[in-house]
Amino acid sequence: MLTPANPFDAKTILDGIRRWVEIETPTEAPEQVNKLASMVAEGYRDLPATIERVAGKNGCGDHLVARSTWGQEAPGILVLSHLDTVHPIGFIQRLPFRIEGDSAFGPGIYDMKGGAYLAYHAFAQICASAERSPLGITQLYVSDEEIGSPTSRALIEAEGRKARYVLVTEPARDGGKIVTGRKGVARFEVFVKGVPAHAGSRPEDGRSAIRELANIIQTLEAMNDVKRGVTVNVGVVRGGTRPNVIAEEAYAEVDMRVPSIADAEALVPKILNLKSKTEGVSVSVTGELNRPPYEKGNAGAALYEHAKTLAAEIGFELVDTTTGGGSDGNFTAPHTATLDGLGVDGKGAHTHYEQMYVSSVEPRARLLHRLYQTLR
Repeated sequence: MLTPANPFDAKTILDGIRRWVEIETPTEAPEQVNKLASMVAEGYRDLPATIERVAGKNGCGDHLVARSTWGQEAPGILVLSHLDTVHPIGFIQRLPFRIEGDSAFGPGIYDMKGGAYLAYHAFAQICASAERSPLGITQLYVSDEEIGSPTSRALIEAEGRKARYVLVTEPARDGGKIVTGRKGVARFEVFVKGVPAHAGSRPEDGRSAIRELANIIQTLEAMNDVKRGVTVNVGVVRGGTRPNVIAEEAYAEVDMRVPSIADAEALVPKILNLKSKTEGVSVSVTGELNRPPYEKGNAGAALYEHAKTLAAEIGFELVDTTTGGGSDGNFTAPHTATLDGLGVDGKGAHTHYEQMYVSSVEPRARLLHRLYQTLR
């Protein structure tokens, strides 16, 4: 598997990424996720590492925890990756693994099997050397990130609190930028209960749940604040039974993104406490902050500056950015220095043209390797 002349040879690494990509792993197919988890675990068999397999639950696959046999007595490096993808089974027929110019295509290759494999490959290079990394390395592969990590969150938070540094192999952004901040993500369900009536002969007897939901939607939309970076989106709406019936029930699903803990503390209760403006109509809201905001604190900034220096030594400029999308790094950043977006560069996450750039493989793998070598 290793190429003595250049252990970070892109072709060698791509061969490994291809094996992972060609096992389709939508979150809702735990048997497929577990098939890949077994392949990943097999890759550690001859390395100085221990493997813990955490059984899946609630319809999700297993999680894997690979720990170096050295350095585990003190806080070390936690590497976060996910094995699940959003693409359904059979999507690989539409998006088969292939290389065209500088792009390698495949379901989940950019988000995030490419980055997950780079982390594994960089660890294997540490193991191939007589010199171990100063800190122990723990690699956590979860099975449910694409649906908000409901079964892995507690494990991520526990491992994150034990670590000194957290490296997240989510894909790079906008031409290779590293991620040092992500918005917090909150999800809500809105339930409206009205009074049904005949829309033609007795409309005065009814109280429309749909009309009240329209009021609520306007309230929610008014919370958007582009300058502050707050976004509120009503993405799913259902209600009523027939056009000639005053709607008794209506329902909506809401996504909110906030840049700071302060925004979350102000807006989450506001949404949970939404009230009906119409007599005889009730409104109830359930939900929570699913991922806390990942803010660029001092420890995270120092970790980024260190990575930036290493990248310059390798031969490329590392620029940081913030993004509205959440990741498992949101769970660790509030208490542990976290650096995200360390995976491959590319584009088209979650689309029919998802791709990674072959030219990003070697420098990004080398950066992970140097982080392992130099973090203390």
